Amino acid sequence: MDVSPPPLPQAADLYGDIERTRAAGWRDYVPGLLVALLATLAAASLADRYGAPLTLLALLVGLAMNFLSADQRLTPGLALASRELLRWAIVLVGARITLAQIMALGPLSLFAVVVIVALTIAAGVLAARILRLGAAFGTLSGGAVAICGASAAMAISATLSDRRVRQSELTLVLVGTSAMSSAALVLYPAICELFKLSDVQAGFVLGASIHDVAQTLGAGYAFSPAAGETATIVKLARVALLAPALALVALAFPAPLKISGGKRAAPLLPWFVLGFFVVAGANSTGFIPAAVTGFASDVSGWMLAVSVAATAIRSPLAEIMRSGPKPLLVGAAASLVSLSAALGFAVLAL
Repeated sequence: MDVSPPPLPQAADLYGDIERTRAAGWRDYVPGLLVALLATLAAASLADRYGAPLTLLALLVGLAMNFLSADQRLTPGLALASRELLRWAIVLVGARITLAQIMALGPLSLFAVVVIVALTIAAGVLAARILRLGAAFGTLSGGAVAICGASAAMAISATLSDRRVRQSELTLVLVGTSAMSSAALVLYPAICELFKLSDVQAGFVLGASIHDVAQTLGAGYAFSPAAGETATIVKLARVALLAPALALVALAFPAPLKISGGKRAAPLLPWFVLGFFVVAGANSTGFIPAAVTGFASDVSGWMLAVSVAATAIRSPLAEIMRSGPKPLLVGAAASLVSLSAALGFAVLAL
C-alpha cells in the first residue's frame, strides 16, 4: 500500500517536474481559472479605490480565499493559472524595456545597477545562511528584492527546479517583498529629500532600490517628473537583468528533470527566458507600435496578478505560520543593502 504523503501544490512549477500535470479536458480548467480571475478582479477594484499595488492586493485576496484549496475541482485551473500564465507573463515582461532606454543610463550607471543587483542577491544569500535558511532561499528572497519583486521571485523559484524552496517560503517572499515595496513607496522619497538629492540622484536611488515596478514609478514621479523619468529607466535596466539572473541561478543550482525512469539535465535557458530576450529585442527595434507594446505590458501585469492570486489560494498557510519571522528578515537585509548601495553611488558618483 502506498503511504507516501501527497505532494504539496507547486505554484511556480514551470518545468513541470514536481507536480505532475493531470490529464483534463478544457471544462476541468474553468472553475479554477474563474476563481483566480475573480480574485484578481476583486483585487483590481480595491487597487483602483485605494491606490494600492495590484500584485499585493491579488496576493492578499488570494490568501483570504485559501480555504478553497481544499476543493479538488479547482486544482486543474489553479495549477494552469499559476504555471502556464506565469510562463507567458515572464515573456511579455520584455515588452516593458528597450535596449536604447537602458543604454541611455551611460556605462557607469549601468555598471552600478549590475553591481547593486549582485550585492543585493549576495546579501540575501548571506543573511539566509546566517539564519540557517539555505542559499536557495537567500537567492529567491534577494533576487526578488534586487530585480522586480513578485515576478522575479516566481521566475527564480521556477528556475531553482528540484532545489527550489517550499511553496510556503515562496509565499512568504511574495508577502514580504510586496509589503516592503509598498513601504518603500512612502519612505524612500522621504529619504531622498533628507539627503537633499537632485532629481537625477533621487531617480537613480528610487529606480535602483525599490522592489516592484509600479511602486518605483509612483515614488519617482512623486519626487519630481525628472526623477520619475530617471527612475523608470533605472528600473527597466533592473528588469532586463531578470533573464541573466535566471541563467546564473540555473548554473548555481543545476537540477535534473525526471522522465520515465531516466534523467536529463534541465535546460540552461528555458523557453520563457528565451522568449523574454526575443520580446525585449523586438521591442528595441522600434518597428512594433507603442500601442502593441503597451498592451503586451498591461497583459503581462494582469497575467502575473492572476498567477499570484492562484499561488496564494494554493499556499499551505499552516506551514507558513510555522515559519516565523526569520524568512522576512532575509528580504529586509537585502532591501537595506540595496538602498545603501544605491544611495552611496548616487551621492559619490552622480
